Amino acid sequence: MTYIDGFVVPVPTGKKEAYRELSARVAPIFKEYGALRVVECWGDDVPDGKVTDFKRAVKAEPGENIVFSLILWPSKAVRDAASKKIMSDPRMAHGSDMPFDGKRLIYGGFELLLDSGE
Repeated sequence: MTYIDGFVVPVPTGKKEAYRELSARVAPIFKEYGALRVVECWGDDVPDGKVTDFKRAVKAEPGENIVFSLILWPSKAVRDAASKKIMSDPRMAHGSDMPFDGKRLIYGGFELLLDSGE
C-alpha cells in the first residue's frame, strides 16, 4: 500500500530558485531508491490561522514562504529501506548550500487513507 512522506519547510523568498534546483537535483535520487513521485509546492495561498497555521508550525519569519512537499512510496517497507540508503548516499551531501533552515523543517510518514486519483 502506498506510503507518503510529508514535509513543510520555510524557505526565504529570495531562495526559491535555489530550492527548486536542489529539489530537481535530489528527486531523481529518491526515485532511484524506489520513490514513485516527488512533489514540491511553493506556497501561494497560505493564510494566517487563528490558532495555528503552516507559518507558525515552522516558525516562518518575515521574508520566508512555505514549501509543502511529499514523496510517494509503493510501501512503508520500501521507504524504510530507501531512507537508510538515501541518507548515506554521497550525492545527498549539501554542505552549507542549503536554501532553508533545516531545524525548522517538519516531516512525518503517513499511511494512505484515501486517494481519489488513479
